[in-house]
Amino acid sequence: MTVPQTLDRAGIAQRIPHSGTMCLLERLESWDAQAIHCTTTTHARAENPLRTAGGLLSPNAIEYAAQAMALHGGLLAAEGSEPSAGFLASARNVRLAVERLDDVAGTLHVHAQRMSGDVNQILYEFAVKDAQGRALAEGRAVVVLNTPLAGKESP
Repeated sequence: MTVPQTLDRAGIAQRIPHSGTMCLLERLESWDAQAIHCTTTTHARAENPLRTAGGLLSPNAIEYAAQAMALHGGLLAAEGSEPSAGFLASARNVRLAVERLDDVAGTLHVHAQRMSGDVNQILYEFAVKDAQGRALAEGRAVVVLNTPLAGKESP
């Protein structure tokens, strides 16, 4: 089985731990060993699970980027293997250019680029942009891999 260059929402949902409305990405546009580019319009939906009474606030762009990073890891995993379990350990140097994402017209473009990493953690740079290429959110994130969840004991 070859790894696809593009995916629809169903294909993305099969490769990340998010499902239903919590799968925020709708299309994988492109990827390689170092970077990924996804698009979505879920930021404009009233049923977006991250939306509050105040709307979909811009810090939620970090979750969009984290899902792109998770998808990137899933695409890089060896064929037939389970992607490494991971969690977003930190987001740094985050710059937000808008107050809310649900006010942004059109498609969001979610980019993540692997800057460095090993079997334990990966550093990504990310950007969420509007349809015209204007940066809405940018920053860096560290994803920690292969870490047992709290409360689960190792054998």
